[in-house]
Formats: sequence, C-alpha cells, structure tokens
Amino acid sequence: MIHWKETADIARRLTDLSAQGRKAALATVVHISGSAYRRPGAKLLIEETGGGIGSVSGGCLEADVRAAAADVMAAGRPSLRHYDTGEDDAAWGLGLGCNGEVDILVQPATQGPFAAVAEPLQRLLAGDVPVALLTVIADGALMGAAMAIECSDGSDYASRGGSVIGSLGSADLDRQAADRARQLAESGRSAVEVIGGRKVFVEILRPAPHLVVCGAGPDARPLVAYAAAAGFRVAVFDHREGFLPAEWFPDAKQRVLARPEDERIPLPEPAQSLAVVKMHSLVHDRAWLRRLLGAGYPYIGVLGPKRRTASILRDAGGDSGNASLAADRVFGPVGLDLGADGPEQVAISIVAELLAVVAKRDARHLSERRDAIHAA
Repeated sequence: MIHWKETADIARRLTDLSAQGRKAALATVVHISGSAYRRPGAKLLIEETGGGIGSVSGGCLEADVRAAAADVMAAGRPSLRHYDTGEDDAAWGLGLGCNGEVDILVQPATQGPFAAVAEPLQRLLAGDVPVALLTVIADGALMGAAMAIECSDGSDYASRGGSVIGSLGSADLDRQAADRARQLAESGRSAVEVIGGRKVFVEILRPAPHLVVCGAGPDARPLVAYAAAAGFRVAVFDHREGFLPAEWFPDAKQRVLARPEDERIPLPEPAQSLAVVKMHSLVHDRAWLRRLLGAGYPYIGVLGPKRRTASILRDAGGDSGNASLAADRVFGPVGLDLGADGPEQVAISIVAELLAVVAKRDARHLSERRDAIHAA
C-alpha cells in the first residue's frame, strides 16, 4: 500500500516540476532476488537540484542510483542497473553482506513516456480500483515505454476507454499487456513478464486502505500523521467543528463534521477500510461503534481499557444481530502491546496493529520469523 502513496506523491511532484521546466529522473525497483530492503515497485524520484521523494533501498544503493540518474537526465535515455549486495561483491566493494540482487530501472521522469502518463496517473490513483503501471525494461528503442491501466472488475481491454493511458509501442502489445496485467491484479503481485517478446515490468498498485478515525481530539493528531505516512488514506470524523481545523490534520484526506447517527454522510467503503474509535466518551464511542458495525467494517479499534470496550460492545453489538460476530471485528484496547505511553507512542502501537491486519500477519519479532520477510 505504501507504493500507492509513493507513486501518487511522485506523480504530483512531477506535474509541478514539468510546469517549472525542471528535470528529474525516476528509479524503480523492478526485480529482487534474495534479501532486499524494498520490494518491486519501490520508487525514488531524483530531481536535478538534488531533492527527491521515496527510496529504493535502506540507503546503501541510493548514492550510485543518484549518480546514474544524473547521467540519465543528461542523456535523456533510461538505464537498467543491476546490484549484487553480497559480502564479496567485487564490483561494489561495499561488503554489505545482504545476500541479495536488485534490478533498478532509472529513467527520465519529466520527459519521455513516463512523463506523459504521470499527470493522468494521478486520476487513476485517486480511485478505489487496482492500477497497473507497465514499463518496457529491455534494451532497445522502446525501453522506458509506459502504460497505465485501471483494472476494474469485469471490464475488458476494449471497453476501458479513458482508463488506458500511454502505450508500450503497438496496439497488439498493449492488448497483451493489459490482459496480463488484469491477471496479475487479482493476486496483487508485481513482476517482470515477457510480453510480445519484450521484458515488461508489470507493477500492480492496489488501492491504499481507508482509515476512519472517529474522534479528533489532540491524541488523534499523531495517529492521523503516522497512519498517513504509512500509506493509509485517513478520514477524521467528529461532531465538534472546533476540533477539525486543517492545520491540526494536514495529512488527512478528509475532515468530516458529522455525528454517527447522520446516515446522510457516507463512510468510506467498508471492504477497503479500517476504523479507530477514540471519542473519549461512552455515548459517542457506543454510537460510532454501532454505526461502523452496521456498515460492515471488518476491523474496528477502540481506545480504552478492555472492560470499557466490552461494555460498549454489549450495548452497540446487540443491534447488529450477533454480538459474538461483532466481537470478532472489534479490537480494544486498540494497538499492539509495545508498552506505549503518551499519544505518540500509542499512535505507533495502533498503526503497527493496522499494518499487521492489512498484511494478515501475526505481529511478532522479525528475528523469530523463519521465512523471508517479504515472502507472501
């Protein structure tokens, strides 16, 4: 989900840079083998002034990638870089010992094929359906050719119309690529594919989950900031207008003045959303929990002690028809057991739990994990 946010942020920045006539290059991880800090699709935008957005590693590859980006901006041609992060890598001499291999495509970002899709890509990433971003990575004249596709359910390539942006070089290749992208979209897996005899990186960008925060008290500010930084699209709901100034929640996608009983004000689609209730009021927490349970939210975190949450659930869950089923969706106290104290630490524990829920992982020490961190 962080790739969705990262790509959207980069696309917005490119619109500004293009308007200013400034150059930038885009580095994208297209393939990894063994251990790697970032997964395929991770991006780093490098501006000619030295600024940038994103990352392609934990910092060990960025220096060389930036040097390659300078050459790419000067020549106007993309470059595919291969990095071996093993202990005995003679070419690098870094002795990283990470025992992985990483392929990174560095391409012009304010000119050429990607620049052409960057602005309309923002529109696709504002929606709630998967988006496929395809790039030719093989050497040759078409290297860097890009296409973006909105992978709506039940729609074929011919009927997509405006939801197909750019081209990989021919109508036949575009059709084959779109069909393959639609297949990969079902699994959410990004991969290098051979399509029409060309190597194409097919990146599947799944919509970032919505996070509904019910309660805009002071302790909601770090939660909204950290959740947004982690990639969630955050909406803050509160009935107190004075609690919702823009300067308190600069990272929120929405600030909604509403009471839970106001059904005229819609909530984000439950299938793509999580919620945290933190009104610091039994009456309002109960009302929001009742609304969220009735809407079908699969995860609802409730701030406060376990007994308090159980009491709220007994009152609110009964209206849902099955209190035991409701309890399976309610997590209170919300957050992982990190020994957190204070709004910032509590916010970290909540966001950590949200990430584990989205990834369908059991939260534990990484040192206890037997398989690869990024294994499916």
